[in-house]
Amino acid sequence: MKNNDSHHDIDTNHGFEMTRRDFLICSAWTALATVTFPALAFDAETQPPPSPTYPINPVVQTTLQRMLSFSMNINNFEETDLYKVSDYFNFGYGLWTYGVGLRMVRRLDLMPRIYRPTEHAQQLLHFFSISDIHITDKESPNQLIYFQQEDPKFAGYNTSIYSPVMLYTTHVLDAAIQTVNTLHNQTVQAGQRNPFDFGISLGDACNSTQYNELRWYLDVIEGKEIHPSSSGLGVDTIDYQKPYQAAGLDTEIPLYQTLGNHDHFFIGSFPVDTEINDAGETIRDAYIQSEVWRVGDVLTPNPSNFPVLINSDNLKPKENNPLYYTGVIDGTSQHGEIIGAGASSEIENALTIVANADRRSLSRVEWMDEFIKSETSPDGYGFKLIDPSYSARDPGFACYSFVPKQDVPLKVIVLDDTQSEEDGSKDIHGHGYLDALRWEWLQAELQAGQDNDQLMIIAAHVPIGVSAIGSETEWWDEKVDGYETWENAVDLRTLIKTLQDTPNLLMWMAGHRHMNTVKAFVSPDPQGAPWKGFWQVETSSLRDWPQQFRTFEIYLNRDYTISIVTTNVDPAVQIDTPAATSREYAIAAQQITKNDITVNNPNYRIIGLTNDGPYISVASMDPSRKQNNKPDPTIQFLDLSSRGVPCNASYNAELLKRLSPRMVEALKSSVII
Repeated sequence: MKNNDSHHDIDTNHGFEMTRRDFLICSAWTALATVTFPALAFDAETQPPPSPTYPINPVVQTTLQRMLSFSMNINNFEETDLYKVSDYFNFGYGLWTYGVGLRMVRRLDLMPRIYRPTEHAQQLLHFFSISDIHITDKESPNQLIYFQQEDPKFAGYNTSIYSPVMLYTTHVLDAAIQTVNTLHNQTVQAGQRNPFDFGISLGDACNSTQYNELRWYLDVIEGKEIHPSSSGLGVDTIDYQKPYQAAGLDTEIPLYQTLGNHDHFFIGSFPVDTEINDAGETIRDAYIQSEVWRVGDVLTPNPSNFPVLINSDNLKPKENNPLYYTGVIDGTSQHGEIIGAGASSEIENALTIVANADRRSLSRVEWMDEFIKSETSPDGYGFKLIDPSYSARDPGFACYSFVPKQDVPLKVIVLDDTQSEEDGSKDIHGHGYLDALRWEWLQAELQAGQDNDQLMIIAAHVPIGVSAIGSETEWWDEKVDGYETWENAVDLRTLIKTLQDTPNLLMWMAGHRHMNTVKAFVSPDPQGAPWKGFWQVETSSLRDWPQQFRTFEIYLNRDYTISIVTTNVDPAVQIDTPAATSREYAIAAQQITKNDITVNNPNYRIIGLTNDGPYISVASMDPSRKQNNKPDPTIQFLDLSSRGVPCNASYNAELLKRLSPRMVEALKSSVII
């Protein structure tokens, strides 16, 4: 499948001009074979040929220079037609070109009413974030693929359970890593480099807790040979199944890791030890079986379970609960045909597949151990920094902090805010959550940062204050979710107040929602104590559209305010590579499902039901602002539809924050401007 951008020459009518040098580079690059082989000598009789590599386009730019553009007016398919991959090109799906660049928006939401910005005095940090890579074993037997096409009302939009991008998840990560390497080594103004101090991955490295998914993720980052087929099928003929050599992250760049809900829950949704039948078999058992899964539809709301709409109890066979074979990807088909899927009443026997013990599900401890065993910088991707006094109380404790540069008084607090396997809930485990131990640790880290005059950034998987109640991604409230016996250790109101009472906190970073939203948590006293405000920045997924990562530059300004300059970056995929096909599929999926990935939910208190009748929950989406049924005025996206970018899911911004008088004095004594 080809795209329609004439080898991606840039449309100068969109405000970006390709130089003669860029054109010659692109032309020469395209003239070469897209797949190149390392120049290694080998004995054809005793050694296999080396695996190919997939270089990126040598022209690497950010969304400040150019944006991807494609039509959103194609309406040949419904959401449930997402599987018709072989027909995408015939109807114009997945075609794209370059459009105008996205400007940097200066945001003064946290500043007093009368404020005039000053220039940057010194760069404190430069780093990048990736998130929600969702490395997927598309041949695993226990997926939920069929439900995406079976249920248009409740699952048709759900590209998390099926999208053709699942064929190429390792390839996109490899292209993103190469793009990071190029930015790290690029010369910028006056011929100077602006290298990254570190990178951070914000969770959901895996799609469904599997060992082989995690190994593929780590092996791509570490530059190893990748064998992306778990069945051994199609490895000589199908591009997404062929072995290849990953480039690996530049060893100068330490990469830190955060835990996501997909890293320890089945497809990010349920504990893997959930029973699926009366014989006591669990989801864990299904990972390594040799037949395609047969289960009930967990994604269709059950009114009898309100307010728990989506329930793992539906997995079990029971009266009036139809069962379905959930399907698997045929690794011998070029477009990833779905096979073995359908209502069990219409299929006599389950499809037999190639079983693989490497599909086994990992516990939290096993998942972290794979990082800890890796010989990288930093040791264990940060997990060796976990305080042993906390891991002794909970071996699955996944929180730690680090100081990126010893001469800069700033620490990053890596927070696991995913749900617990023992929290008692039965709905999708995608909520924000802190148990008592994690809440104790976070409070201690925030207080230590204040006492030591350190600026702070929280890096977590789940964002706060942006997800509508009932979306399954909001902060978990046991009353709203129907449980009276288990409580989140901290409600959202108390959490936000604690963060606002930590004036050295600059930002909460998150992934999870596959969006690029920026939100301001304004100080409760914006004129008298503006330093109590902080920013939240979300990084979108590398799996689904827009398949971007973010860069961050933290500056100390002349007036001792802080600027956070954050920019979205598209992986610089080279045409006719697997990563380029993934981009086409991601765009096609967005054109078909038309998911709103710039959504700004109204803020209101939710009316719920209990055994005693109606109640109004005090746990609104964002209790720090007015609950007036209106969207958040601090969540903004630029409308570029009139300038050739009709589907803009990116946001570049310079985010300013005023520091407390104490922190200003501390910086004056430690940082020379």
